[in-house]
Amino acid sequence: MIKRSKRSFYRSVNAIFVKILSTATVDVVLHLINFKGLPVLLYGLEVSPLNRADIQSLDFCVNRLLMKLFCTTNLSMIEELLRKRTVKFLRKLNDHRG
Repeated sequence: MIKRSKRSFYRSVNAIFVKILSTATVDVVLHLINFKGLPVLLYGLEVSPLNRADIQSLDFCVNRLLMKLFCTTNLSMIEELLRKRTVKFLRKLNDHRG
């Protein structure tokens, strides 16, 4: 599941880069990646048991993207996104049960 998510993420990010990177601002690129790329990367992972290596693997994808855009890294970005999405998923699940 992780490999497929990463492959789809790279495909969607590369499509964004090919179409608009030369003309768009960094803010626009990040907005598109946030709404088109990250959901592809994180799809279904709320319900998958992830170990530390899986999270680091996902984090690496985003780090590479940030390095390409800003020449920097943020090692906890994916971990925090996954934590928030998992909490949101569990709340929705609990609301439907209750």
